[in-house]
Amino acid sequence: MQVLQMQMEVRADPAEVGRARKWARSRLAGSGIGVDEPLAETLILLISELVTNAVVHTGCPAVLRMLFPDAGPAEARSGTVRVEVADISSRPPRRRRAEGDDTGGRGLELVDGLADRWGWQAEGNGKRIWCEVDRRAASWVGAFESPRAVTNRA
Repeated sequence: MQVLQMQMEVRADPAEVGRARKWARSRLAGSGIGVDEPLAETLILLISELVTNAVVHTGCPAVLRMLFPDAGPAEARSGTVRVEVADISSRPPRRRRAEGDDTGGRGLELVDGLADRWGWQAEGNGKRIWCEVDRRAASWVGAFESPRAVTNRA
């Protein structure tokens, strides 16, 4: 199967998070995902969290990638959407435990709750953090119940 890949460079500036969300929204329609679908909102939130982690916690520029199955109209609702953020910091991601009114520390917890799979790997002098959302499951789950209740993590 071929994959459609889109990417943008992200500067080491927290304002880039908003730019990344706007960029991603503009690319979703071309991938067959309507911007008003629950899947689109999930992907935007995942992108927001991963880009925030890259620019705020590492202080480094990053590259955001979205990968979509390049399928015909009959397969437009199937396949896996992958989001990746690569940065030049060798510091691994660290899950934090937010308490009560804390304003931070929930990013990877959100990624874990929204994505079907996620992880990270060292890459050169830096790393790549990725997450995947299965489009077929997301298309029917959003209307009835939370994704966490029905997903099976690999």
